[in-house]
Amino acid sequence: MGDKPIWEQIGSSFIQHYYQLFDNDRTQLGAIYIDASCLTWEGQQFQGKAAIVEKLSADEDPIMGFHQMFLLKNINDAWVCTNDMFRLALHNFG
Repeated sequence: MGDKPIWEQIGSSFIQHYYQLFDNDRTQLGAIYIDASCLTWEGQQFQGKAAIVEKLSADEDPIMGFHQMFLLKNINDAWVCTNDMFRLALHNFG
């Protein structure tokens, strides 16, 4: 990863860590959010790490395509997600 720009290294590392937690133990996702973080999930807004983790932990839906965007901020030498926007990919434009 040494030849990639630093922003790409940070983003790739964050995504790998996020989806590992998401797949294995969603209750641990609180570590990447702060109390001021906001999740927008299909137009619904959830503010703060507790509300976000609660939303992300109660999902038994089948696997579907989606789009997700994270806004990251470095706080005390740790990268946290301040904004997380999630939308299902419901339309097949082929």
